[in-house]
Amino acid sequence: MSAPAQAERPMTDAEIVEAYLTASMIPDPDAAAAYMKPGTVITFTGGREFDHPRGPTGFNARRYRWVKKMDRFDVCPGTDETVVYSVGTLYGEWMDGTPFEGNRYVDRFVVRGGQIVKMDVWNDSAERILVQRGIEA
Repeated sequence: MSAPAQAERPMTDAEIVEAYLTASMIPDPDAAAAYMKPGTVITFTGGREFDHPRGPTGFNARRYRWVKKMDRFDVCPGTDETVVYSVGTLYGEWMDGTPFEGNRYVDRFVVRGGQIVKMDVWNDSAERILVQRGIEA
């Protein structure tokens, strides 16, 4: 007689965010969307709003040849929702093939009922592009 299978534990809110980010960096925006409530607003750098991870993926495809991130998570539990911050640096290649690293970012996620319901993204890419073009930022 075999031991009863243990029930799989639900993902923590930080694990949900990590799974979303992992899928989005492949990039596989449809897999990333599985961790978001449909219609979730993603407010991206520059105040751009998207309602699906395909939006940021398409935007990044015009800015970076490739980009990766994920350093640490700061988790702020609340009564009905959790705010999870992913904080760290981006690294990758600009469209011209120039490598970069150390580009600061903060992503703020609101997780409710096991799904991401809001995401805000900030990073220093625009300032780095200006400096790359000889413009004082």
